[in-house]
Amino acid sequence: MLASVAFIVVGILMLAWSAERFVDSAAAIAANLRMPPMMIGLTIVSFGTSLPEMLVSATAAFNGDPDIGIGNVLGSNIANIGLVLGLTALIAPLAVKSQTLKREMPLLFMVTFLAFVLMADGALGRVDGVILLVMLLLALFWLIRISLSERHDPLMQEFAESIPVDMGMGRSAATFLIALALMVISSRLLVHGSVEIARYLGVSDLVIGLTIIAVGTSLPELMASVVSALKHEADLAIGNAIGSNMFNLLSVLAMPALIHPGRFASAALLRDFPVMLAFTCALFVVSFGRKGGVINRLEGVLLVTAFAGYLYLLYLQA
Repeated sequence: MLASVAFIVVGILMLAWSAERFVDSAAAIAANLRMPPMMIGLTIVSFGTSLPEMLVSATAAFNGDPDIGIGNVLGSNIANIGLVLGLTALIAPLAVKSQTLKREMPLLFMVTFLAFVLMADGALGRVDGVILLVMLLLALFWLIRISLSERHDPLMQEFAESIPVDMGMGRSAATFLIALALMVISSRLLVHGSVEIARYLGVSDLVIGLTIIAVGTSLPELMASVVSALKHEADLAIGNAIGSNMFNLLSVLAMPALIHPGRFASAALLRDFPVMLAFTCALFVVSFGRKGGVINRLEGVLLVTAFAGYLYLLYLQA
């Protein structure tokens, strides 16, 4: 038991540290290749913050525990809104100015609807995984088009300020490879420790994925959003959540579908997916539901309280 807890703690800390370095080095490589800041932010940064979930999901699927990966997707998306944006809004209210984010939000709803359709039969197969990856490529193409067309969006300036400018190509590439290797190792530690604790406590793999792993893999988003809020870069904080949730549903959910296809725990569809959808709708309401949308501290409290209530529901049912 103690060894499993140690694996989880070390895995989460190592994953959070390496994920931040991975995103920074990937952004620096792209900047050295003269990619526009908007393209870097909408694609590389958003995809990079979802890579911890992707590695954990793939590792769990290879180990024969696909419910951990599915729980990780749904739980991370809930945590990104309820925990990450909720806590960030408590630090500093988040004012939404970017038109790009308002164009991304409908895409997130479309991706959420697609995931629901593919999961509606209670199983994820390889065809479902291929569909998700194809949609991922289309989403990337669409985001790249946005990045090339939006020249004066406030989000562009925030992306430009967040990209490391003091990392040459050699240092960026070395940091990228080291961080990637550490993420692979830490994801294995996290999955191994979580599975052992689930068996010890007698709870399902799904619940472990929804709680310990979901919160652990959301730490990079939490740190990035808090830093963005302290720099008064609200659009960047919200963009991280929208982009990460979209990539979670497309790339991370594809891992158990492709690696370990089959049926999954029914609670994921009947209980957790509706909660994720409710949090997604709440994000839309508080961010874009009124002119000059602002996620204020009261709404931050409500988001965090709702997230805590969801965890309590899981505790009661577990």
